[in-house]
Amino acid sequence: MTEGLSGLVLFTLTVAALATALILPPGVAAAYVLARWRGPGKGVVETVLALPLVLPPTAVGLVLLEVLARDAPLGRLLDGLGVDVVFTPKAVVLAGAVMAFPLLVRSARAGFEEVDPRLVAVARTLGDSRARAFFRVTLPLAWRGVLTGTLFAFSRALGEFGATVLVAGNIPGRTQTLSLAIFQRTQMGRDGEALGLAGVAALLAFGAMYVAEVVSRRRGARVRT
Repeated sequence: MTEGLSGLVLFTLTVAALATALILPPGVAAAYVLARWRGPGKGVVETVLALPLVLPPTAVGLVLLEVLARDAPLGRLLDGLGVDVVFTPKAVVLAGAVMAFPLLVRSARAGFEEVDPRLVAVARTLGDSRARAFFRVTLPLAWRGVLTGTLFAFSRALGEFGATVLVAGNIPGRTQTLSLAIFQRTQMGRDGEALGLAGVAALLAFGAMYVAEVVSRRRGARVRT
């Protein structure tokens, strides 16, 4: 049981970390663009990116399943490349990434919005390119917002269930995470084991959320001062 639990925890942490790493570059880029965008259509883009937060996770999983189906364009492309996603660990990572993406963008965008554009303008006048100014000025000043969003995203991926069960299934030793294992144990009437797994999941989520809240509070204190 201990060996099985350690493997389950390790797999859950690994796929959550991979999902977070997968969305980090596009999430930071999207957050930066939204923080600086003043043109029309911004509200529509923000709404689309936030949809996974308000849609039922099973609806998101169904969309992913349809997009990755073998008769879908993307599914045919992946099949031609010899890449299987559905009902594999890759699908677990993908589901977690999609569900966690909005949390990363929202927190990182708040961090970028706190950066004084005049500081970036000074860097540009001193000869920095737009990219160099971003990495030397903007990102270092917004790092707390980015880190908070990263931790929130990791926490969300850690407990993902609805989208995962549809696009990855609940295959023990292959795609089963802690949340899926809790569901399976409950369905089998093994409530004691389910409660134990729920406790482990709660500890992991508490650790990630606690760090995120600490960073967020420090960021808020820095802004007020």
